[in-house]
Amino acid sequence: MEDYLVIVESPAKAKTIKRYLGKKYEVKASMGHVRDLPKSQMGVDIDNHFKPKYITIRGKGPVLKELKSAAKKVKKVYLAADPDREGEAIAWHLAHSLDIDSSSECRVVFNEITKQAIKDAFKHPRAINMDLVDAQQARRVLDRLVGYNISPLLWKKVKKGLSAGRVQSVALKLIIEREKEIKDFKPDEYWTIPGKFKVRDEIFDASFYGIGNKKVELKNKDDVDKVMEKLRDKQFEVAKVQKKERARHPVAPFITSTLQQEAARKLNFRAKKTMMIAQQLYEGIDLGKQGTTGLITYMRTDSTRISDVAKQEAREYITSAFGSNYVGQEKPKKKKKQENAQDAHEAIRPSSVMNKPKEIKEYLSRDQYKLYKLIWERFVASQMAPAIMDTVRANLVQSDVVFRATGSKIKFPGFMKVYIESNDDNKKEEENFLPELAEGMKVEKEKLEPKQHFTQPPPRYTEARLVRTMEELGIGRPSTYAPTIDTIQKRGYVVIDDRKFVPTELGEVVLDLIVEFFPEIIDVDFTAKMENDLDAIEEGETNWIKIVSDFYADFEKHLEKAEKEMKEVEIKDEPAGIECDKCGSEMVYKMGRYGKFLACSNFPDCRNTKPILKKVGVTCPKCKEGEIVERRSKKRRIFYGCDRYPECDFVSWDKPLSRSCPKCGEYLVEKKSKKGKTVQCSSCDYQEEQS
Repeated sequence: MEDYLVIVESPAKAKTIKRYLGKKYEVKASMGHVRDLPKSQMGVDIDNHFKPKYITIRGKGPVLKELKSAAKKVKKVYLAADPDREGEAIAWHLAHSLDIDSSSECRVVFNEITKQAIKDAFKHPRAINMDLVDAQQARRVLDRLVGYNISPLLWKKVKKGLSAGRVQSVALKLIIEREKEIKDFKPDEYWTIPGKFKVRDEIFDASFYGIGNKKVELKNKDDVDKVMEKLRDKQFEVAKVQKKERARHPVAPFITSTLQQEAARKLNFRAKKTMMIAQQLYEGIDLGKQGTTGLITYMRTDSTRISDVAKQEAREYITSAFGSNYVGQEKPKKKKKQENAQDAHEAIRPSSVMNKPKEIKEYLSRDQYKLYKLIWERFVASQMAPAIMDTVRANLVQSDVVFRATGSKIKFPGFMKVYIESNDDNKKEEENFLPELAEGMKVEKEKLEPKQHFTQPPPRYTEARLVRTMEELGIGRPSTYAPTIDTIQKRGYVVIDDRKFVPTELGEVVLDLIVEFFPEIIDVDFTAKMENDLDAIEEGETNWIKIVSDFYADFEKHLEKAEKEMKEVEIKDEPAGIECDKCGSEMVYKMGRYGKFLACSNFPDCRNTKPILKKVGVTCPKCKEGEIVERRSKKRRIFYGCDRYPECDFVSWDKPLSRSCPKCGEYLVEKKSKKGKTVQCSSCDYQEEQS
């Protein structure tokens, strides 16, 4: 008979932990929370210090019954839920349901699921941390007060199924404000003069910089003409050459927000998907003979701290794989401020750097491998030496007109051997060759091509940009980014177009109502302060009931005003100008989770719906009668087909072009890859680079 019962959230985590504990331990899963606020009512007693009314979650009765039965048969029960607010709350609810004294040493926490971490955790059990629990309760109660008061108003005044939340409303506001900036944007004209220059039969690039020692901006064609008039000669003189050595330092290991951003940019993963796969890697993967192993540390963290053991292991690996000169120098430790609760965790890193991605690839799914490789490479690179770049800057002068050439090459790759961080615009830092230039040397211009440009509006938010902005503004915390983004899409407030968020009319209507009647809900500073207040509760610096009470005092006044003054808003469906092929009624444009679609205006009597077909301006290469349209698979992946389907069954993952292959005459397609776009033949090996 087992002496101890250990309760975790998931079966995968239970299986991994069971490996490291002896026969005396039984490990069972609670399958997440067992108690929560009821869905059918507010569940918060406002008049009794906001006391939450917790009930057993529907469907969790059998799980609780099994856990209670198992708990009666052992000497002691350990609660080993995740090491954060949510995990602490799960442990507290379990303690309540199983009649465990929450002040007893019943709680064990670990940041990674490895043999050493598990053994250390069970040597140092502790009481449940009520400050952490209270911070979670405060967030839950605040969100319930907002959601269960504003949402019914929106149902009455706009349409059913809507919701409003503290963090989701601010995220929606960011997206809508950005859309307004884009619509109001007025482009400014500017010009550049890029040029090709030659020295000793070597061609290199340089661009107009300025006049004399002053940088000059070219605002119009007249400015360009004035510069070009001065350039009568073919020869330029090299006036100044500056050579520098520049160190490029590696970025820190991942925290939750940077992992979500980088996975979006490099792997095209949604934030929700990133967190789901990270959870799998954390809880454990069956590695064959090695058994079920937790591959990464806990994935909800905003700390970049790394344990000394992990640093040492990484240094040993880097020395053996690349040489001692690739090992990064230890930075002097700064004096620590009071460590906030999130910093109690480490950064997201491999639990062992010796679990190299390629060596365990066969045990991982495609997506698990991609994410694990990203985490592993980022961590290893973070412990490596800086890259050293040789940079050259040369001024080329004629008649006081200065063109500037810049070049760089990697002298020592350092961490770049393993990993280079991407950016939102997918711009890559590449080596740029410059021939050997010396002051006084003559170079010849090959050609100058003035180019007109216009300033661009700010970009729409991608998931990566939105997560970064929320983090910078202090809105939300590691556990809330993904569910917040998911909610505003599910409600139909935003849609995704080309991986960017576009607000819908419904989203704009809802935000306008919240701005008018609940201004504090969408105030960025107010929301960020509330996050700090929740952190203060976690630190034991303030009382959760006081924070909720202070919030509700103002919120209640706004609520009373809204109930009296909020007017009904009708969102009319836009006519599509075509008839329903089932009942003859007019089809209208509707907004769904994935954007607009066609639906019959005679709903619910007629439920006919159709996708909106986006034509690409190409005749079908198979039937020669239909037009190629953009479609989406069940997994939302774009493909191309004939609009005469099912009469014509032409389909292609790659976009067909109207041009024919000059080699074999078949149709050309546009292929997309990480390197960019290429045009190639659908039949033979003909290929051309896209400019």
